[in-house]
Amino acid sequence: MKRAIAALRWMVLIVAIMVLNAPVIITLITSFKSDAEIVSNASLLVEAPTLVNYVHIFAMSDRFDILHFLWNSVVEASLGTAFALALSLPAAYGIVRFRVGLHWLFPQVVNQRAIPLIIFAIPLYLMYQATGLLDTKLGMAIIVCWVNLPLVLVLLVNAVRDVPIEMDEAARIDGASSWTIVRLVILPLVRQTIASAAVLAFVYAWNEFLFSLILTTRAAVPVTVGASFFFSASGGGVQWGVAAAVMMLSTLPPLLLGLFAYRHIGRSMTSGAIKG
Repeated sequence: MKRAIAALRWMVLIVAIMVLNAPVIITLITSFKSDAEIVSNASLLVEAPTLVNYVHIFAMSDRFDILHFLWNSVVEASLGTAFALALSLPAAYGIVRFRVGLHWLFPQVVNQRAIPLIIFAIPLYLMYQATGLLDTKLGMAIIVCWVNLPLVLVLLVNAVRDVPIEMDEAARIDGASSWTIVRLVILPLVRQTIASAAVLAFVYAWNEFLFSLILTTRAAVPVTVGASFFFSASGGGVQWGVAAAVMMLSTLPPLLLGLFAYRHIGRSMTSGAIKG
């Protein structure tokens, strides 16, 4: 009976994985099919696996450089994540320990996630045009930092709240300033949450499309926008094999990062949920 229940659980798990990840699985399989097989074979089985679609991507580097797009995404997502963490940690400490902005600033920042971002498109474009930040990696890093601030701040506020205030008081008796406490006391104790917030912020920054489409044209185009260039690159309609291969390459870095850090993400999201 126990073996039957265990087998049933595995079957349910496998079916759930297949259903929830069906778009990714279908895209992966399509990327290994030739154009002829994509037309003639609509099943999930690949009759003649080929890497021609991936080779074709790099053969088009004179027009659409996938490595350039990937590099832009890495730089912009990394900088944006670093900016969000650098702003959120001292802000979280001030909110929790000194109640600065606890009842007005903190709710406003958090509720920003509920506002449709499209309404900021025109003002941001005009601001970036006036300041010379259009089509720059720094400009996109600032955008993804702003988009990720609510999430990162909520995680760090919960983490700092779990640190006993007695540790701050003991450090102050030894003459430590607030900045020293943040750097030497708070930071080591919340590093797991910081790592989880960094992973989530990086993934969200990597997937940013709306502002990337509006605020970049060539030099700072990330892979989310650059991938769309390959859909009809030959002028003969969508090349589904090439498009699938580009999508798989563009999702590989955040996918691997998420799989590597999913346990830490789960722990940080439930931090503070249960208090003794």
